[in-house]
Amino acid sequence: MPRRSWASTSRTWTWTWRQARALLDEHTALGGPGTGWDLHEFRHSSLTHFGESGASLLMLMAKSRHKKPENLRRYFKPSLEAIAEVTSLLAPGDSRR
Repeated sequence: MPRRSWASTSRTWTWTWRQARALLDEHTALGGPGTGWDLHEFRHSSLTHFGESGASLLMLMAKSRHKKPENLRRYFKPSLEAIAEVTSLLAPGDSRR
């Protein structure tokens, strides 16, 4: 029986997501099953890198499919270096910030 595409049924999509999650965990788990990376972590890191590269709030919302900026906040975690870079734009030459 041929396998149906993810578009034809949500059940196949769920199975494919679970398979990808299990495979990622299997290859990244250092402390045993269930301790590896999670696919959802890629959502956090990709939005953070995208934002640190200068993407606007609207672009981040479009990429993440969030309708409200407050929902996006939990995914966007800028590094200390990125915060320092933005601060330097506001106060050039001031190393205290």
